[in-house]
Amino acid sequence: MNGNLQSETKSDFWSDTVACWRQLPNKLFFFSLLAAWLLLFHFLGNSILGYVHSSSIFVWLDSAYNTSKESDDGYGNLIPFVVVALFWWKRKALLALPLQLWWPGILLVLLAGLMHITSFVVQQPKLSTMAMFVGIFGLMGLTWGWAWLKESFFPFWLFIFCVPLSAWLLPLTFPLRLIVSWLAATAANLLTIDVTRVGTQLIGHGGKFQYDVVAACSGMKSLISIFLLATIYGFILFRSPKKRLILMSLALPLSVLGNFLRLFCIIVAAEFGGQETGNFVHENFIISLMPYIPAFLGLFWAGSWIEKKYGKEKS
Repeated sequence: MNGNLQSETKSDFWSDTVACWRQLPNKLFFFSLLAAWLLLFHFLGNSILGYVHSSSIFVWLDSAYNTSKESDDGYGNLIPFVVVALFWWKRKALLALPLQLWWPGILLVLLAGLMHITSFVVQQPKLSTMAMFVGIFGLMGLTWGWAWLKESFFPFWLFIFCVPLSAWLLPLTFPLRLIVSWLAATAANLLTIDVTRVGTQLIGHGGKFQYDVVAACSGMKSLISIFLLATIYGFILFRSPKKRLILMSLALPLSVLGNFLRLFCIIVAAEFGGQETGNFVHENFIISLMPYIPAFLGLFWAGSWIEKKYGKEKS
């Protein structure tokens, strides 16, 4: 019975996808231009040939995402799948639009080309990555019209998360480290755990344990991930920009709360079991997911509260 149900579900999904594909006009036009545009960024996308000796922007992005396990930009691997899934989710609304060639869309492509040329000359592959996605957006407008651009702005703008943003967000790192370390030390002292804070360093009584909230522990990865989750959740749940912004604005406090809880658990473990026990909690994969728990709960609670107070909307 379950096998038949799964088979029917797969069949419905496939037939629905094929029907949408057939209904989509100007496919050859769009995908031919898209292929040419992507080839440009493959052969002339990256002008920095130092640590990534390749002219392909895709090789450069792969290096930014995957060179280090501690990379704060690894979520970029998942964004294309998220965007494609959301486009499929909005397929009926998109295909119901008056789809036709819209020549002003070429202006966006030209703007993107100018952005890329400038970025290539000044060796800024992050800006070239942005230019690549602006150009794709322009190609969609050229192929399917202004109405398509308006309807697809979300989810397409989520591609901004494909740009390695962690280096640009470094000015936020130190304040986040200070806030999290101060909260953890204050909570520990309230529970009579003697912890001295020196900047971002936390030192137990008599040197029993010592931790430094370094940049990798600032919560930047969780902040960006939670902001992405809040953005997707807000756009799916609401049409009102105000309601979406409320959910998106919760990313920062929820990220701080989650990282505080994780650091506090490390301090408590180290207080009762010493540095080694604290290190175990610090390196444990399951506990490392703790910052996301209050984020998920907080976002879903906030979304539910907004729905109850202002009424449910349909995207």
